[in-house]
Amino acid sequence: MIKKIYSVILISSLSLAAMAGNPDRIGQSGASQLMINPWAMSSGLGWAAQSSIRGLEASFFNMGGLAHAKRTELGFSNTNWLVGSGVQINAFGFAQSLGGEGVLALTVMTMDLGEIEVTTVEQPDGGLGTINPQNTNIGLGYAKKFTKTISGGVLVRVHSEAIPNASVQGIAIDAGIQYTETSDKSDKLKKDDIKFGISMKNVGPDASYSGDGVTFKATNPNNDVQQSFLFRTAGFGLPTLINIGASYDFRLDDTKETYNKRLTAALNFTSNSYTRNQVTAGLEFGYKEILKLRGAFAYEKGIFDVDERTSALTGLVAGFSIDLPMSKNNDNKFAVDYSYRASNPFGGSHGIGVRILVD
Repeated sequence: MIKKIYSVILISSLSLAAMAGNPDRIGQSGASQLMINPWAMSSGLGWAAQSSIRGLEASFFNMGGLAHAKRTELGFSNTNWLVGSGVQINAFGFAQSLGGEGVLALTVMTMDLGEIEVTTVEQPDGGLGTINPQNTNIGLGYAKKFTKTISGGVLVRVHSEAIPNASVQGIAIDAGIQYTETSDKSDKLKKDDIKFGISMKNVGPDASYSGDGVTFKATNPNNDVQQSFLFRTAGFGLPTLINIGASYDFRLDDTKETYNKRLTAALNFTSNSYTRNQVTAGLEFGYKEILKLRGAFAYEKGIFDVDERTSALTGLVAGFSIDLPMSKNNDNKFAVDYSYRASNPFGGSHGIGVRILVD
């Protein structure tokens, strides 16, 4: 029955992929930084990581994976976003297991957009100094294993964008569930070979800008007094999306007693509210869970046509991780991660990060 359910879900995902998404709404959402994965490990597999992701970085993809975090996990990542644009992304987070009661996580992401010269109607050529816009996302999440096979979680994220005279703040909610097959009945299978995930991201109320930047001074015709008037700013929706995906671990060792070599195949369908839908397929090879190589491709309608493509990202992602044990039993690890995301224009995006896992 489980295999039949998987088949139905995968066929449904491929059928949905034939839809064009929501082209009429492209560019109408705000808080687009909520769509950017700031973590170097998981970004090397793209949305395909959604069903198999474990630990702290699951806070971006699927909160169900957070429930599998070790006792303590710390992570830091830096991304040179769209090389040539001057945008830097930093992320920090920690996950803490509460014993059998679940896992708590806190994540912080900041975007430094660089210095932008100030211009006005009177001085369109600048000369008034510069501003440094800042985007910040702060998330607090909780996840729990409900059974040996099912885990789920919820995260509340506060997003903020600001320049010196205008700002906006809002709340977005993420939720996700993962199912893990733990049967060892087949000689070719080992625990955790099959995983399935469903997640929902960026659900929240509309937000709008406020501050001195959306006001103007004019003379009130009723009393000839100069007053400040407020522009009515339109609210914007969040880039809500739903992910449905599955992954399977192929064990490449000659015998079932050893599981040093693993190849994971993953497939994910993303239904976007304000952009085109995507199908992401990826592979990850792991050797003794120390060296991991990964790559994926995210397909959407028009991705190969520069005139039809609606995103600077061109679909290809790749990366690797090196997990170095810090104890004899390999329970404590120090990991280094790298990822690359291709783009056109700009020179792609490079991410590098470190993680500390303590069991």
